[in-house]
Amino acid sequence: MKAKRAAAPAIDTGIAAKDRARIAEGLSRLLADTYAIYLKTHNFHWNVTGPMFNTLHLMFEVQYTELWTATDLIAERIRSLGHFAPGTYAEFAKLSSIRETPGQPRAEEMIRLLVEGNEAVVRTARSILPVVGKANDEPTADLLTQRMQIHEKNAWMLRSLLEA
Repeated sequence: MKAKRAAAPAIDTGIAAKDRARIAEGLSRLLADTYAIYLKTHNFHWNVTGPMFNTLHLMFEVQYTELWTATDLIAERIRSLGHFAPGTYAEFAKLSSIRETPGQPRAEEMIRLLVEGNEAVVRTARSILPVVGKANDEPTADLLTQRMQIHEKNAWMLRSLLEA
């Protein structure tokens, strides 16, 4: 006869289950946006051409490497809140505010698209803050603050390349 596994203890961190669910939903959207901008940045890293090739190739590599790490941090926070993280292209496509770019745009358009994408991630992160603040979820607030700071800096750096 098989022994039954004991049920895991309920999560009791001081954040109500309904608040954890709302936060996890918001973080799922953030994860989808982060994955979308990661994929776009990596694609552009592979396919950039033109006079700024070396600069953009290296910049995109630094950014997509950081984004890859961020996906893990966000997914693990969702799991810490007791929910499953989305992890398929179909889920990400449904949740993300960032759309795919067909074809291979020119370098300047790549930069513009990445500015827009980084700013979209900031807006998604910022939209989660009210429920996080209300629930006193400091670890998620810290994660969101860090993500906003990184994406705002990326957008600034990319935007600077477009100035005359």
